[in-house]
Amino acid sequence: MTEQSRARFRTEARAEHPDPVLLCVLAAAEHTPAPDPSDPDGPDGPPTPDALLAACEAALERHAAAVRRAVAERAPAGPEETAALLAAVLGGRERFHGRKSDYRRLESSLLPEVLRRRRGLPIMLALVWWAVARRAGVTVHGIALPGHFVVAVGGPAGGEDYVLADPFHGGRLLDLDGVAELVRAAGHEFTPELLTPAQPLDIVLRVLGNIRGWAADRPEHARTQLWATELALLLPRHPAQLRLERAELLVRTGDFLGGAGEMDEYAAILDAFDPDTAAKVRQEARAARHRLN
Repeated sequence: MTEQSRARFRTEARAEHPDPVLLCVLAAAEHTPAPDPSDPDGPDGPPTPDALLAACEAALERHAAAVRRAVAERAPAGPEETAALLAAVLGGRERFHGRKSDYRRLESSLLPEVLRRRRGLPIMLALVWWAVARRAGVTVHGIALPGHFVVAVGGPAGGEDYVLADPFHGGRLLDLDGVAELVRAAGHEFTPELLTPAQPLDIVLRVLGNIRGWAADRPEHARTQLWATELALLLPRHPAQLRLERAELLVRTGDFLGGAGEMDEYAAILDAFDPDTAAKVRQEARAARHRLN
């Protein structure tokens, strides 16, 4: 991603109404591979962020048009019928769903690839449902359960009736017992507060966290973890620990002085409330500088 695209990401993240689709497309542009030089009919270079965005918007609008036609034909009477309609269109005819193997693929967290493959992680499929529904005039909210993202069709922000659906499993409906089971499987206790609709920037931060987690398990992809960390740091709210993660990744990718300098800056912040950890971070910084010898 160019500095101009990073500036665009930062500006959009600070907009009054940030668009998670745009932010996820800009994030995906960081990874878009160069074209195959053996393909004479292929493009001259990787698609620009604007080209990626145009392709994603076109795909979302096609799916939204299908939902609008289904709504006009069936006239769903309430959230349960609406959720069934969305499941029939997106999970059925368009075949958006996920499998366990998708957790092992970076493409499952990249929106352009999710729209192309119609496969992805729960949060990405929920984002597709939200984006399509918004374009079709249907109310859908993302629900950030621990370990598994689902959607609410209808309320719950305004107190209206709603039902919960799981886009990862094609849009199957969930009752509260099913939701509680998902939450317990992630090692948490269910509380009604977990059904609060997710905010756009929280969605983006979680998407970037998934990319960071995927790359952290694969040391050869340290640069992927680095760009996901750097984008997360551009969000107005992010864990302070990301600064240390970036510094350590700079060291791992060969920027020993840059990483050491950022470690020292992070240690200075820690001095006021965690001097022991600050000392350990400074030790890491010294070790990074010694690698130059």
